[in-house]
Amino acid sequence: MDVHRPNLLRQDGGLSLDPLPQPMPDYGKLGPDSALASKLVLEDQKPDRRQVSTQRLLHVAVMMAGIGLAVAVSTSGVMGTFGEKFSHPFSSRKNPDHYSALSSDRDLDRQKPQRQAEILLERAVARTDGATNQIEARVDAWRGKLKWDAQLGELTTVALNSSDRNVRDSAIEVQLAAYGLSKRDSTVDALVRQAASADHSKKIWALWSLGLLANRGIETDRVVAVLTTHLKDAEHLADNNSEDSRRWAVAGLALVGTTPTIAPLLDAMHNDPSALVRERAASSLAESGMFSHDQRLLAIPQLINYSEDPALDAQTRSWAFVALADITQQRLPNDSAAWRNWYQTAVASGQ
Repeated sequence: MDVHRPNLLRQDGGLSLDPLPQPMPDYGKLGPDSALASKLVLEDQKPDRRQVSTQRLLHVAVMMAGIGLAVAVSTSGVMGTFGEKFSHPFSSRKNPDHYSALSSDRDLDRQKPQRQAEILLERAVARTDGATNQIEARVDAWRGKLKWDAQLGELTTVALNSSDRNVRDSAIEVQLAAYGLSKRDSTVDALVRQAASADHSKKIWALWSLGLLANRGIETDRVVAVLTTHLKDAEHLADNNSEDSRRWAVAGLALVGTTPTIAPLLDAMHNDPSALVRERAASSLAESGMFSHDQRLLAIPQLINYSEDPALDAQTRSWAFVALADITQQRLPNDSAAWRNWYQTAVASGQ
């Protein structure tokens, strides 16, 4: 949405949401057809537990591959030059990296807040030293001055799926700033009311935004309870809006990223009547959201149970296998006994 949003929280405690920014598109979908797969930037050449499987990485977008170069040209050396990083360490010349960094910071200060956010998110995704610290230092000044548009949306999507927790944290901070949401209890109050709205667009945006705030430690327990209750209360409603609302409640829980959110996500994966919601829950447990690797490991015993549960449909059982592979980076056959034997061996050996 091309709209400036100086402050979404009105004096009366409501939210100014016209026009409405949208939650992240297709965040947390398993499989090669995910729209997210066409936007991810490969941060490292080596695979890790937060990246999708090798087969899916073949389709990761190159659409943003030239962004870094374009930024370097358009911002007069914002990114510096790669050649300077390999200067002889014993050279008697002044350190070119030092001057490159100074020049880069001066160039950044001359940019408008929108461009600063874009540049620093690009740097953060590329693991440039100091980028996340720069975002942390500047983000409060950006609040109310950013425009939530497709470019910022794509960059935050990439950053939210980084293997680096600091990069993911930065994405959340930038998104809250772009939404104009203050990290206060009163903002949570307003969003909780908004989550009960009959306006579907307002509701799903509030569910996502509650997850963002709870991740930052704002009323975390309360938000988890609200999202979980919303997921349960809407469970038996058959309309499409209810399904979509539950999908974003799951996404909100995954954003919170605390251990107590794992149980409701496992419950949604097993019991929600919608395949779309079940998939979103499986992906949240496997690779999306804000969980640490150790937290994801807690889901393994139940995922193994799901993989052999005759009450589940074949597709959901297959998602259990995908989640197990993504979490553990083990390439075992889709066989519940093989996974159970592996898990028991891993536990016995203290892995």
